[in-house]
Order: sequence, then C-alpha cells, then structure tokens
Amino acid sequence: MSRDRIIIFDTTLRDGEQSPGASLNREEKLTIARQLARLGVDIIEAGFPYASQGDFEAVQAIADQVGTEGGPTICGLARARKEDIARAAEAIKPAAKGRIHTFIATSDIHMKYKLKKSRPEVVAIAEEMVAYAKSFTNDVEFSPEDAGRSDPEFLYEVLERAIAAGATTVNIPDTVGYTTPDEFGALIRGIKDNVPNINQAIISVHGHNDLGLAVANFLSAVQNGARQLECTINGIGERAGNAALEELVMALHVRRSFYNPFLGRPAESEDPLTQINLGEIYKTSRLVSNLTGMLVQPNKAIVGANAFSHESGIHQDGMLKHRQTYEIIDAQTIGRTENQIVLGKLSGRNAFASRLRELGFELTETELNKAFVRFKDVADKKREVTDRDLEAIVNDEIRQAPELYRLEHVQVSCGDKAAPTATVTLRLPDGTDSTDAAIGTGPVDAVYRAINRIVAIENELIEFSVQSVTEGIDAMGEVTIRIRRGDRVFSGHSANTDIVVAASQAYLSALNRLAAVLQDENAGAAKVHPQSAAIAR
Repeated sequence: MSRDRIIIFDTTLRDGEQSPGASLNREEKLTIARQLARLGVDIIEAGFPYASQGDFEAVQAIADQVGTEGGPTICGLARARKEDIARAAEAIKPAAKGRIHTFIATSDIHMKYKLKKSRPEVVAIAEEMVAYAKSFTNDVEFSPEDAGRSDPEFLYEVLERAIAAGATTVNIPDTVGYTTPDEFGALIRGIKDNVPNINQAIISVHGHNDLGLAVANFLSAVQNGARQLECTINGIGERAGNAALEELVMALHVRRSFYNPFLGRPAESEDPLTQINLGEIYKTSRLVSNLTGMLVQPNKAIVGANAFSHESGIHQDGMLKHRQTYEIIDAQTIGRTENQIVLGKLSGRNAFASRLRELGFELTETELNKAFVRFKDVADKKREVTDRDLEAIVNDEIRQAPELYRLEHVQVSCGDKAAPTATVTLRLPDGTDSTDAAIGTGPVDAVYRAINRIVAIENELIEFSVQSVTEGIDAMGEVTIRIRRGDRVFSGHSANTDIVVAASQAYLSALNRLAAVLQDENAGAAKVHPQSAAIAR
C-alpha cells in the first residue's frame, strides 16, 4: 500500500462489537461490512474467528461476499496461538485480499500478571507466531498489546523480530487510552528511528478514548510516521471506545494543507489523504448506530444531530451572510441532506427503489420487498415521508436480530385516572401464540411486564431512549433500549409511528439477542474474548 496516503483500517466489527450491548449477528455484520466497502475503507477487521462458531462464520461470509476483487482487505484477529491463527486463516480464505492480525502483550504489567511470561519468552512467541501466520498469507499484521505502557527499548526489539519474521504491518496500540498526543507521537518517532528494519513495514496505530485523546493521539502519530489508522464508526468500542473514523477522516480532509507535508506532499495539494468516500460517512454512522443500539450523542463531532445546528443569534446572522463564518464543513460533504418530502402513499415500488438507490442503499430483492411494505404502512399514517423516514424504515427492516419471539399484537389502555394496562400476544419459538396482560406504572412498563410474563427470561432494563426521526406530531419515533443479565448487556432498536409499538419491538429485539446467547451457551458455544486468556504455546 502507498505510504503517501493514510490507510483506514476499520475495526467496528471487531473492537467496536466489544462495546457492552453492541453484539451483532452474521447478517448484521454483513450489512455493515457492505456499507464499509461503499465507504471506501482499506481494511475491514471483520472479527475474531476463534471467539465462537458464529464469529467464524461471520468473518468467512464477509470474506466471501465483501472481500471481492477490488474490494477491501478482510482481516481476522488472532491471539499469538496456533489455534487462533489457523482459525483466522480459514475464515479469511475466501477473500481476494486477506490479512491475519496477531498480537501479544509487551508491557511489564501485562507480561507479569496476564501472560505470566518473561521478555525473552514473549519475543520468541511473537517471532514464531508471525512466521506461522505468514505461512497462510503474505499480509500479516503484528500488534504488541499495551505498547503505550511498554518499555520502548523492549518494544523496538519485539518489532524488529516480528518484521524479520514476516510482519508487513506493525500496529502500536494504546490499549488502555493512557498516553497523551506528545507522548504517543514520540513513541512512533522512536520506533521510526530505532527499529532497523521498520521501512519494511507500515506503522499502524490503535487507541482507546479513556482520556478523550484517541483522535488527537492518532493525528500526532501521523505527523511522526504512522500511515495506518485503526478506528471505528462513531468511535464505538470497549470502555470509552476507539478513535472515531469520521473524526479522523474529516480532520485530515479539512486540514490537509497542514498534514500534506508530513506525507511528502506540497502543502497546497488538493489530493485526498484517504480513499474514504466522504458522502457515505453520515449514512454509515446511522446504520452502525441503529444495528448496534449505540446512540450517537447530539453534540458528537461530525455526525451528531447538533453538529451543524446553530441557535445563537450571532451565529445565525453570520451563517446567513456566509456559511464559513461558523462552519468548517459543509453538511452535504458527509452525506447529510436537507431534502424533505420525497415520497407519499401513492408512490410506487419503482419510485421507492429509485429513491433508496439515490440515498445509497443497496438492498436485496427480499430486503426491498420488506422495506416497501413497511413504507406503505408509514405512508398511510404520515402525510409527508422524508429521507430520514426512509432511512429509519430501511435500517429497521434490514435488521437481522434473531427472531425467537415475535410480536403479533400489542394493545394498551392508560390515562391519568386509569391503571396503565397492556395486552400482548407473542409468537413463540415453537410456532404457537401466547397472550398475557399486565399493569404497569405507564403504558411501556405495562407492555414490558406483559412480555416478561410470557418470555420469562430474567433481565434488568438499564436504558430506554426515544428519539424523533423528524419534526412534527406524526414523526416516526426511534426507540433504543439496553437490558442487562449478569455482566452482559444486550441492545434493541425499532422505529414506528406508534411509540408503544416501537418500544415493544425494541424490547423484543434485545430479549431475542439475550435468548439466542443463552441458547448457544446451553449448547456449549460460549464466546471467547480476545484478551480473556493467557497465551499458551
């Protein structure tokens, strides 16, 4: 890959999926992977194939269906163990371009307490496992986990040996989000200056946002020689998340005159620093938010609801005179549109399909049919159907959450002088219907109590959020919920003009995810976390 541009390595489907409640199934991962390909990312880290059979099948499907000739490189994560690496190699095999990403910790605290191994042992494992990965593919990435807290001299030794063994990319992770921009930049510069064979590999960076510095750290790394950025859509990921792809890409785009010289280009060059299709950013953000149930905060940079809103009179006056007085990015650049009425209840299937294509959605025939039925239902209830309504309809209908339990009927009765009561009918996994009723503190609480009486899976509701898709009394409402069982969190999402129906479907979506996991565990298919176990040779 070229060293005069920035390589975007997207790990939304691997590290991003490790966010509490963000678990994705095979079809949802495929949906996001296809959109990441349209976005133009260079590499998709599709998952951790050794984690479970489901993860393996998802990575394999992405390699087969998205990793086509001319498409992105498909990467599988593997601990520095032969079993992990062989599993990853098998999963990425269908891809035209496949990569194995293997790692082992190099900080003293990780080596002592997690790995229980000495420095020489870790160097030997890194060298052996990189060579083993190289026997499956020429594209091998090596990461010294917790590099940000590792002894630099030891880090140089490990990286030199990994590159000599065949690593073509060396990734420097700030695993716990500990470093500051100056420190991280100096770490990358030290690697450039002290690893003798570093020119044989691309320097990559991976970082978490525990101190809110991930994006700043990455930009500092670019100034000091990093050429690959490992990031996620909306910055999702473990704990406080990862460096956000949209923030990195737009920072490099808006300030390219500043970053050009660091990549050996004239400052005035207008050539893009990444190959990202900027017009796909907003739609990708919305898709990932909807499928993972991870809401985007309104003031989130680039993709937040308020990112291009102006309420101050001074700002509004300046905007009316010249947009650049208070905006450094045109909202349309990232695919946000002010287009409002686009279709109505008399619109036909061809017009519907055409508008979806214009919005960038590429649906299968089955998905299109499902979305069109839903569109007609919404159009009968709303006088105006906007692009954002269409987006909500499509994202809701193409969600592929396991449907062990299906909502057949919900009815509520409530008022200021009445006890909120809900009657619910669900289709059960065995194909039969079950109906029950409950009283709650409000209509949604009553619905959830009725559902719980039927499903009988213990859980705790920890988050309930309602957002209006558009303005107006007839707006569709999007409901996102999160439930917890033990130390695991499951999310659900749905959109409907009837908020009670949306709340019911969102809750069932989360319950179905929980039920599917319990089903797998009962079958002995527990999922492995990539950082959960010590490395065994």
